[in-house]
Amino acid sequence: MASLSPSCFRQSTSHFFRCIAVRATSQVSQGSMPFNHAGMINLAVTPVLNGKGIDMKTPVPGPETKKLMDKLNVQGGMGGAVTLFADYSASSGCYMVDADGNRILDMFSQIASLPLGYNHPALDEVAKSPLMRTLAHSRCALGLMPPKELPQLLEDTFLKIAPKGMTRVQTMLCGSSANENVFKAAFFRFRAKQREQLGLGPTDFTSEELESCMNNQMPGCANDLSIMSFSGGFHGRTLGALTCTHSKTVHKIDVPAFDWPTAPFPKLQYPLEDHLEQNAAEERSCLQVARQLFQGRQEEGRPIAGMIIEPILSEGGDLHASARFFESLQHMCKDFGAAFIVDEVQTGVCSSGQMWSHEAWGLEESPDFVCFSKKALLGGYYYKDEFQPPQGYRIFNTWMGDATKLLLFRAVLETVEKEGLQVVVREVGQKLTTILHEAASAHPEYVRNIRGQGTIIAFDCASPEHRDSLASLLRNTGVLVGTNGTQSIRFRPSLNFTLEHVTEFQVVFQDSLKQISFGASAK
Repeated sequence: MASLSPSCFRQSTSHFFRCIAVRATSQVSQGSMPFNHAGMINLAVTPVLNGKGIDMKTPVPGPETKKLMDKLNVQGGMGGAVTLFADYSASSGCYMVDADGNRILDMFSQIASLPLGYNHPALDEVAKSPLMRTLAHSRCALGLMPPKELPQLLEDTFLKIAPKGMTRVQTMLCGSSANENVFKAAFFRFRAKQREQLGLGPTDFTSEELESCMNNQMPGCANDLSIMSFSGGFHGRTLGALTCTHSKTVHKIDVPAFDWPTAPFPKLQYPLEDHLEQNAAEERSCLQVARQLFQGRQEEGRPIAGMIIEPILSEGGDLHASARFFESLQHMCKDFGAAFIVDEVQTGVCSSGQMWSHEAWGLEESPDFVCFSKKALLGGYYYKDEFQPPQGYRIFNTWMGDATKLLLFRAVLETVEKEGLQVVVREVGQKLTTILHEAASAHPEYVRNIRGQGTIIAFDCASPEHRDSLASLLRNTGVLVGTNGTQSIRFRPSLNFTLEHVTEFQVVFQDSLKQISFGASAK
């Protein structure tokens, strides 16, 4: 994400803050005008959540952050994509405080992974519990020696919110590890069905299979099997998941990939109601290609064992399709005996307004697998009975998740239910979408192609440069958003992002658009 130098920041935001000052004087008295110690007007002219609103002291990244970046870069840089350092002890609710003391309204929530924002009281209480202390400093190998509380914790968390018809769950460390193990489970079941046709049991391995697998060769290694994925999809950065990822070249360049098929994902035109026939034709075309890939691989003796897809292709630019499209994919998987895998890592746990985004499709039968992570606080997946691994150690690693996250997630679900946050998400999503449509009328070069479900919302800008400029200005004036695709901005707020937060965002967003449009027209 592009950033502004201090001098550019002062020049580009001078008009912006004059606009804020005018608006502020109409809402508060001169004696109560909220200035911070740096002499800049706080953007939160109407205090949100007990006065904790946006409060910007420096551009982002500021001087303290730059010092920390210099130090971290010498140590390796954590991958080289760090944009700011946060003071998490000072962060609260939907506001992140950075190392320079800037308090920013966070609409990205750690890449969509914070269900209740920062330092939520309910999670603080869990952190103080004796069981949390025990599980934190005596971390369990859950697949070998789990704590006695594990079955009840699973009942109180993931099985409580399981998709319709699913009664089994496997926790993992992250979304990538969840997807990798789902692929393995799909391959195990496919090979078991092949053995059943020969009158063999699922673990009746031949000596040739046992010997050849140790050299990465067939028939022991099922190198003829594959997982189908879709253009624009993102499923992780480990090798199998990366083979199924097609969102950005930087993720894949120089890394070996499996010879697995990629089907096209529909490129819908917006607004949807104005392009019904074109979009329906686009979806039919993509379905036809997917079926041809299934058929071609089957005829070549290289069958597809599973298909993985996101309800919203998030990293690829928040790409959507109709419920009929996804239902057709599920039927296609049944036709060819492949597992239908729905990756809800970024869309799950109420963000779409449903507990699981795929529930909006109205499927008669649940998917074969549903993967989760992010707002679920740890990775994992649900699966149908038939995909139960045939032996121990087939799905296994040291940690198999993290029991402390189950304790926290139980409190998350209790809070969601107690505070009615699923309804809040729907209301907030509707309001944010309304704001975007109003902005699109006035600033179409910066806001177009609006789409979303719940608070999983995105819009396009006219170019990558337009997108980066707007995202940078929003960040420097107190709103953190995400970017994805080539020229999209996305919202991924926490579930407790309320209508009051929306009002605060609206002030910054509208004035940022005026400021950036004014600067563009002045050139």
